[in-house]
Amino acid sequence: MESWTSGLAQHGYSILFVVLFLESIGLPLPAALAILIAGAAAARGSLQVPHAVVGALVAMLAGDSLMYLLGRTTGWWLLGVLCRLSLNPEACILRSADSFYRRGRKLLVVAKFIPGINTMAPPLAGSMQMRFLSFLRLDLAGAALYIGCYFGFGFVFSDALQALTQGYQAFGRVVSVVVVALVVVYLAVQLWFWIKERALPPVAFAIPLEVADRSLEGAQIYDVRSHGYFDANAVRIKGSQRLDPHSLHQADTAFKDQVFLYCTCVREATSRRVARELETKLRSKGVRIAVIRGGLRAWRKAGLPIEVVPPDDMTALPVFD
Repeated sequence: MESWTSGLAQHGYSILFVVLFLESIGLPLPAALAILIAGAAAARGSLQVPHAVVGALVAMLAGDSLMYLLGRTTGWWLLGVLCRLSLNPEACILRSADSFYRRGRKLLVVAKFIPGINTMAPPLAGSMQMRFLSFLRLDLAGAALYIGCYFGFGFVFSDALQALTQGYQAFGRVVSVVVVALVVVYLAVQLWFWIKERALPPVAFAIPLEVADRSLEGAQIYDVRSHGYFDANAVRIKGSQRLDPHSLHQADTAFKDQVFLYCTCVREATSRRVARELETKLRSKGVRIAVIRGGLRAWRKAGLPIEVVPPDDMTALPVFD
């Protein structure tokens, strides 16, 4: 704690501002820990309370406002970037958008305390056209609550925090063990998903050039990306049709002998799921189902023709009044 507070005494306001700003725009930095340490440093006289609190508020509001403006101008695109680590980015976006639309104003006040939501909330507010002054008021309330809690805790319990961190070497070893354990758990979960995936029926794949040739012979190509994933500049494979992956049981599409599916998910997750469901549904009709390996990205990389998604196949983000 002494080394931390001495560091904050020299560069405290700059460090606090940078950490909070970068965390607000999505970088995985320990903002809560920085505020906690700043509170403890203020209690020991290394920082001035008004300067630290105001600087922290300005940093958070600046980062959140930037994300709000990016969300307002890019719509689905930024949300797709933030959801890219998800196995199914489309579902991630839809769930986040739906949850935020129903609870957005209340959620903004507590979003800082919820990992993941703290980064998604500002661009969601912008994407859904929430008025900037309304967003700023709610975000200020949320930032003040977040900073007040952690800064106040650090200030009041500065002595206890110092005592807890005196054995930092042992603490570091414990943290290392915990990190290793988390990595092992993560790898185990990934292995479990892989084993589960391997246990499912195999799915046929086809490369884009093969699909392009087969489409000239009458094969059907279906875009199975989640409906709301499209933005104003979205494109799709030329001649492909829309197939909602969440309403396959209601689909009345007349499938031909050969059907190809594509999406933009990691490892073609949505396409593979839809392929298995369609194979079960159409097995008796002799329809052959295959997934385009690499999805839309591989198709575009191969230089094959694309087209703008028709307006009827697009779904805009919900908009706040």
